[in-house]
Amino acid sequence: MISRLFLIPIVLSLLWYLYLTMNGYRIEQGKKGFIGIFIFSTLILGFFSLMIWLTD
Repeated sequence: MISRLFLIPIVLSLLWYLYLTMNGYRIEQGKKGFIGIFIFSTLILGFFSLMIWLTD
């Protein structure tokens, strides 16, 4: 499961990119969204890593 967690930021970034392009925004205008996706994904990965370490 942990090996597939790298897909979360890729899928979320792709969805965010599609949202931006479909609504006529530029990538520069959605920069905060990409940063938020990166932070959110990092927190998820950290949480799952911690849970695996604690329950191992």
